[in-house]
Amino acid sequence: MADAEDVTANPVNEPLDLVRLSLNEIVFVKLRGDRELQGRLHAYDSHCNLVLGEVEETIYVIDEDDEEETVRVRKQNYDGVSKARRIS
Repeated sequence: MADAEDVTANPVNEPLDLVRLSLNEIVFVKLRGDRELQGRLHAYDSHCNLVLGEVEETIYVIDEDDEEETVRVRKQNYDGVSKARRIS
């Protein structure tokens, strides 16, 4: 009987439960190619496609010179959920 109580006490039983608990919260998504997204999670599906609003995209560009390494940061804001953009 104690096992049944432990299972119901923990709201995270599967990996996508963590995503479900983050709905309407600000989330941080790390992508390939030194890119990051930060925005409010509106929806998701079983393939981990995400619908974000109020998104800020950050792209890190690393310039390697002879002896120095320079990191440039480019930020871009996307407002609203109506625009869909495939990120790859």
